[in-house]
Formats: sequence, structure tokens, C-alpha cells
Amino acid sequence: MQPSQEYRPALAPRRGEGIAWLVTLGLVVSLILAGHRWGPVPGSYWALAGLFGLAASAISLSNWVDRRSVIRLDAEGISFENGLRSVRLTWPEVQQVAVFPTRLGRRVQVCGARSSFGFQMAAEIRLGERTIQTGFVGGQAILETILERCGLDRRVERNGVTYYGRLDGTLR
Repeated sequence: MQPSQEYRPALAPRRGEGIAWLVTLGLVVSLILAGHRWGPVPGSYWALAGLFGLAASAISLSNWVDRRSVIRLDAEGISFENGLRSVRLTWPEVQQVAVFPTRLGRRVQVCGARSSFGFQMAAEIRLGERTIQTGFVGGQAILETILERCGLDRRVERNGVTYYGRLDGTLR
């Protein structure tokens, strides 16, 4: 294994985030102008503007987290950071790995005794003529390295989820 390997997720274009904020801003400005012209605007319209603002905020947070996400593999173990949390597990501390199928590809959950983290493996989303990549491009290499370095050689499949653990019985 190389001294240290670093993986980052593919970043989604920020166009959708910009559109969400423009729609929210346009709706708020329209409601303010309507209130000045025709009187009080019903609360349900303001609630709708709030929902658009909440959606735009969620998109912004997701983009912010993606831009700060990194998985590092080195001789001692694995670390995961994403701007909201930081997890460091040595190879012996990793007890189980689960691979879940999702609509956007496969999701990997790495579990230790006291902490865990998950990451999305690379997937492509087709939007009409455009193709957008999501998840960690080196996801398969990350998974293979974890399984090899941790000695997780026991494999169990349940309801479409693949669990990996040690032969000594750490698989839950």
C-alpha cells in the first residue's frame, strides 16, 4: 500500500443551487411587491417561500459537505472528514463493513466499536442529454483496501445488503 491515499467525491455542478436561490429570491421579492400593491399576502404564500428557502439551504449544505469530504487511507488506518464530522479508525478497529444498494449506486458503511461513517460509491446519473457523476470515484478501490487491510473475509448477504466481517465472529 502506498504511504497515504486520498479520495474525494465527484462534485455536482452548482447550477441547481443557484437556480434554487434565484427562485427563492424571486418569490420573496414578488411577495413583498404584491404586499405593497394589494395589501397583506396570505401566510400560506410566505410558508411556500420558506419551503423554497429551506430547499435551497439544504442544497447548499449538501454541496458544502461534498466539497469538504475526504477519505484518507494510510498504513495505520482510515479517516473520513466531511466538514460536519471527523472519524479516524485504525485497521484493527474496523469491525464490519456493509454495502447497501441505493437508487444512486452503492453506499458503504464502515463500522468500528465507537464510531462509523458511510460514503457513496461512484455512480452516474443521466439527466436528459447530460450525465452527472456522484459519489467517490475511487469507491471500489476504497472498499477493496478496507476489506484487505482489516481482514474482513467473512461475507453475508441479507435482503440485498452485503455485510463483511472477520471469521472470528465480529459480523453482526
